[in-house]
Amino acid sequence: MIIIKKHEMYNSHDKINDRHNREFQEQFVKRLVPLKPLDLSQCKTVNDIVTQMNLTAFGGREIGEAANVLEAMIKDKDCFKVLTLSGAMTMAKMGLVIGDMIDNDMIDAVVSTGALMAHGFIEAAGMTHFKNPKNLNDEELYEAGFDRVYDTLESEANLDECAEILLKVLVSMDHNKTTCSYEINRELGRYLHKHVTGRGILKSAFEKNIPVYIPAFTDSEFGLEFAVYNRKNAAEGKQLLKYDPFIDMTDYTERVLKAKKIGIFTVGGGVPRNWAQQVGPHIDIIRLRVIEPNPTLRKEADKYQKQFSYGVRICPEPVNFGGLSGCTYSEGVSWGKFVPESKGGRYAEVLSDATVALPFVVKAVLERIRNN
Repeated sequence: MIIIKKHEMYNSHDKINDRHNREFQEQFVKRLVPLKPLDLSQCKTVNDIVTQMNLTAFGGREIGEAANVLEAMIKDKDCFKVLTLSGAMTMAKMGLVIGDMIDNDMIDAVVSTGALMAHGFIEAAGMTHFKNPKNLNDEELYEAGFDRVYDTLESEANLDECAEILLKVLVSMDHNKTTCSYEINRELGRYLHKHVTGRGILKSAFEKNIPVYIPAFTDSEFGLEFAVYNRKNAAEGKQLLKYDPFIDMTDYTERVLKAKKIGIFTVGGGVPRNWAQQVGPHIDIIRLRVIEPNPTLRKEADKYQKQFSYGVRICPEPVNFGGLSGCTYSEGVSWGKFVPESKGGRYAEVLSDATVALPFVVKAVLERIRNN
């Protein structure tokens, strides 16, 4: 038998009545943000729509909140801004959107997959991607020399022409010096700057002096061609071009160390996201194992603490898959990668196909910074 004391019944009754107590609700509602209907009659720009979406719900609100955080990150003059890219964004024709971010000083460094940059280079060099015709199967595409990425096609002829250009770039590089991905990308950007009138990610990065890192360089068309180039040199008794991925890591780390604050804008996830985000723990380990034990360096220990103050992520992967692409910024706080929101960190996560959300977020923020 359960005995409920009189005062417990009274308290319970009071809590139930609070749900219907107008005075209590009026006080509580002051803690809430009211939503508003999306009124297209009042929208003349993309920013008008995205600003209103901030006060809607679900994916629309996520896009609105992402634009707000990205705008704050860009306007923070103390912030070193990192863009990470994965997925077939350039084959999906998002290359000029990414270029807009670079051209308009929204980004200070890019971390990407190699395939994304390779297909973007192909586009920038004047070659074409195609819609996949539904009446052809993959065996027919193979025989015709076309590679399929979901609903889009890349031709082997494009890849061969890309390889010829990359070969020219590699031959021109100093073989007495060990190279890395950001140096190769810089030279590819220089080629586009000299020989191509159109726009492209690597061309914009070269012209703005923005480093483009490819952590998994060997996992790409660029990496395969680099390996073939060195294999051919070895067979002919010529000097190899040495490659060291830790040059990328050191360069990126030094740039982060010089910044007062850091922010990250992630499209997709994967290796680029994790490589960029791990810089906080990396610097923390440097402090613990290199700086603090050294009496000469110890006075600089405070410099070796870096966490991202801003984060915007556009990726459809949910957290319950357990992968890095879907993990939340809150999870990153536990790794020491991000400033907690309780201490001023600002984050937004958009669980959407980036080909849908990215143009809206970037265009809205571009309109805001141009108007200001």
